[in-house]
Amino acid sequence: MNFKQTKVYILAFEQAMEIFHLSKNLPKDETYSLTDQIRRSSRSVCANIAEAYRKKRYPANFISKATDCDAENTETGVWLDFSLECKYIDAEKHCSLVSRNAEIGRLLSHMINNPEKY
Repeated sequence: MNFKQTKVYILAFEQAMEIFHLSKNLPKDETYSLTDQIRRSSRSVCANIAEAYRKKRYPANFISKATDCDAENTETGVWLDFSLECKYIDAEKHCSLVSRNAEIGRLLSHMINNPEKY
């Protein structure tokens, strides 16, 4: 299966794109902090999924890259929390993004714990 067809990649890509569009409205003084960080971490989930799939032949490497994905996804969740607390996004948008973030995390955990299925 092509990694772009996996549920985890599709959700992660949707998340990264939604964050990109939302981050366009962040204050200019956040350009090199929150905006940059949340864009990088959310996009990194997708990039690391791609890298993990290229390393499927080597289960330890696959697990390592999937673990990197999980770390980046967790970081994205932290930046979402900051976005809420700084009042850059409302509670409803935060809940929606955090919910998708959690689903991505569950799927990544499954990949990490069951590499043979991928």
